[in-house]
Amino acid sequence: MEGGSVNELNGNSIHSKEDSNADEAFDTTIEELCKNLCELQSSTNQSPSRQSFGSYGDESKIDSDLQHLALGETRDFDITTEDEGEEDQLEKPQEFDMVRPGTGSTSRKSSSSAEAMPKDTEKQVGKKNANRSSLGLGGTGTTRKKKAGTKLQNGNEEQPSTENVELARFLLNQARNLVSSGDNINKALELSLRAAKLFEASADNGKPCLEWIMCLHVTAAIHCKLKEYKEAIPVLQRSVEIPVVEQGEEHALAKFAGLMQLGDTYAMVGQLENAVSCYTEGLQIQKKVLGENDPRVGETCRYLAEALVQALRFDEAQEVCETALSIHRENGLPASISEAADRRLMGLICETKGDHENALEHLVLASMAMAANGQESEVAFVDTSIGDSYLSLSRYDEAICAYQKSLTALKTAKGENHPAVGSVYIRLADLYNRTGKVREAKSYCENALRIYESHNLEISPEEIASGLTDISVICESMNEVEQAITLLQKALKIYADSPGQKIMIAGIEAQMGVLYYMMGQYIESYNTFKSAVSKLRATGKKQSTFFGIALNQMGLACIQLDALEEAVELFEEAKCILEQECSPYHPETLGVYSNLAGAYDAIGRLDDAIALLGHVVGVREEKLGTANSGTEDEKKRLVQLLKESGKVSRRKAKSLKTLIDSELMTSSALR
Repeated sequence: MEGGSVNELNGNSIHSKEDSNADEAFDTTIEELCKNLCELQSSTNQSPSRQSFGSYGDESKIDSDLQHLALGETRDFDITTEDEGEEDQLEKPQEFDMVRPGTGSTSRKSSSSAEAMPKDTEKQVGKKNANRSSLGLGGTGTTRKKKAGTKLQNGNEEQPSTENVELARFLLNQARNLVSSGDNINKALELSLRAAKLFEASADNGKPCLEWIMCLHVTAAIHCKLKEYKEAIPVLQRSVEIPVVEQGEEHALAKFAGLMQLGDTYAMVGQLENAVSCYTEGLQIQKKVLGENDPRVGETCRYLAEALVQALRFDEAQEVCETALSIHRENGLPASISEAADRRLMGLICETKGDHENALEHLVLASMAMAANGQESEVAFVDTSIGDSYLSLSRYDEAICAYQKSLTALKTAKGENHPAVGSVYIRLADLYNRTGKVREAKSYCENALRIYESHNLEISPEEIASGLTDISVICESMNEVEQAITLLQKALKIYADSPGQKIMIAGIEAQMGVLYYMMGQYIESYNTFKSAVSKLRATGKKQSTFFGIALNQMGLACIQLDALEEAVELFEEAKCILEQECSPYHPETLGVYSNLAGAYDAIGRLDDAIALLGHVVGVREEKLGTANSGTEDEKKRLVQLLKESGKVSRRKAKSLKTLIDSELMTSSALR
């Protein structure tokens, strides 16, 4: 578990906020955003359309007129002049309440339930909760009513701004109704786009309009509902450009909402670094408005920490999560739900970093707090994580107890065929396989496979793919390599190159590359590694330990295919990355040095090979001692190189067999 394997990093989700799928999340986002937009109308607004917009009563005169325009018809407006002669009225300032994603007045969940930790977060990496509107809205910004029929200097009559705003509100309400009914999402998008243009046109001299901003949020949510994530991104980018933070709290909080929604959308297309940047900027705005120690800031800190985990930035994730924990301890009662959620995340971060003792401590405290707060269903998931920590510490009996306790609770609460039950089966299979009880391991694998291949509509495709991937790792360890590849191919087919799952897909392909290499199918190994490396480059993972290891493995495949120059390039890139990410003395880095030394020798760069191998021998003697078998082997290789200096051309073929670190050909970090 130390360092985190590909399977562990890509199969365990920290970032899912709940089990609902993305479509449901966007449905709710649209509902809540539109609800907020309705509330933007001032309570002092006495226009005839006010009643029908906020209720389901009879249509007003203006609503009837607006409906014709919404359907693309033209009709003369019969605007009464009751307001003529009245004093211009200032509408009440908008009131915001900035909260973390998923809570507060705009959330689909109550504040108490929103604070609960996600279900089985450690087994659902690729999933994202997109409901982060996070903006509670009261009245509107300061706006003056304009009298109908104002004359311009050229004698033409100006289109009343009030009519544009009323029409925009109506169009957006119609869009909401279409989304809610599911009748015509494309029409809903068309209406919301028209509404956005009207709000923009109604803005005085391009001044920021809060209703316009919220309309853009809704439009982007509808794009996402249609899985048009790339189209949603520029809309949200525009929405965060409009607010002027210096103009007050309302604009600052509107920008916060846009940044969080933009971060979610980046995450949906696999651009995790951009997502983290958005969340970080949103957090800074929230801190400025609410203060450093507001509980809602703590919620957003945890959210950012989850995103950092998914981006494999574990040190930063731990630091941000510690901040969240500190805030919640200061503001809440001991063992609060928020503190339990923070500790659960902290436990998973520590476990991934190999700090199993601290992970166990955080998880046990989280389990106790959740039990004290009546969250029994969540306790079962935490017990699974506690079992993971015991397993990592080789405390097998305690791990079995934790897993069995979790299994019993999950079967009772979720049913025999729930994916969470399958997840515990996989863990038990892994445990029994490690302890040499192969028959029990195979039995639990079969139970898990039965769940994931049951065609249960309640199991998401991502959960199925993750389960198949985990089972393949156990099959590999039991030398059932062909079965492992078959399962990985099924998982790969499920993801179908989804843009939001590129890291997951790259991890699966890397595993397949290792298995193909073990089977002697070097061309297939090279091709799958090449595909994995390409995806990792596209997602910005060019400076991660996993990327360095994948490059090393691809280089080994090149050696077997006599592509020596390409192998050298891959080893050199892997060397630079691992030196930075792990240090020059880390075992993974030393393994790459050994492989690169062999490749240098094979292409005639003997001096470079001797220098690298000398470094490896020196470090291993210092760390492992001269009596260590690995150190002795490296020393023999170095002595051989020194003796045969100047004879490289006659021993090139020999170097390919003897100077490659065979231990890294099946590096555990790619399993």
